[in-house]
Amino acid sequence: AHTIIEQAPAAEPAAVAPAEIDSATVPWVLSGKSEAALRDQAERLLSLAAQTDDLSPADIGLSLATTRAGLEHRAAVTGGDRDRLVRGLQALVAGTPAPGLVLGRADAGQTGFLFSGQGSQRLGMGRELYEAFPVFAEAYDQVCAHLDRHLDRPLRDVVFGEDADELNRTVYTQPALFAVEVAVHRLLESWGIRPDVLAGHS
Repeated sequence: AHTIIEQAPAAEPAAVAPAEIDSATVPWVLSGKSEAALRDQAERLLSLAAQTDDLSPADIGLSLATTRAGLEHRAAVTGGDRDRLVRGLQALVAGTPAPGLVLGRADAGQTGFLFSGQGSQRLGMGRELYEAFPVFAEAYDQVCAHLDRHLDRPLRDVVFGEDADELNRTVYTQPALFAVEVAVHRLLESWGIRPDVLAGHS
C-alpha cells in the first residue's frame, strides 16, 4: 500500500470590505482670526467642495484637522455625507444656526499642575533636580523636615537610598511623592510658571 501526500491547496484570503468611512459622521473644523475670517474660510471650503467630488469628506476633515492653524474664532460642521457638510458650511457663511454646526471662541489656555499618585515613585526620584537647583533642594528639605518627625527614617535617605521595597511602603511612598512634587512646584514657580489650577490624585 502506498500513500501519496501532497500539499493542500493554498487558501484564498477572505475578501475584506473596505471601511465605510464615506458614510461615517465626520467633522470639518475651521478657524479664523475674526468672525469674518471664519466665514471667509467657510466660503473657500464651499468652493473646494463644489469643485472636487473625488475627495472624500473624511479626507477633507483629516486635512482640516491636521494641517490648519487653530485660531481664535472656531467652527465645526459635522455630517455623514457631503450634502450635510455643505449645508452646515452654507449656514456658517450666512450666519444662521444649523444642525451639526458648532461655533465658539478659543480663549487663552490655563496652566494646571497635577500631582501624581502612588505608583509613580522610584528610587532616586528628584536627586538630579536636588543637586542642580538650590530652590528645589531647599523646598525638598523643608518638606522632609516636617515629615521626618512622623517617620522612622529620614525621608531623603529612603528616597535617595537603595531599598526599593522600603520606598514602596505607603508610609514612605506618599510623603516621598509629596516632597518631590512640592519641590518641583517651587522650582517652576521660581521660573515664573504658576498654575491656575492645582490638583492631586492617588
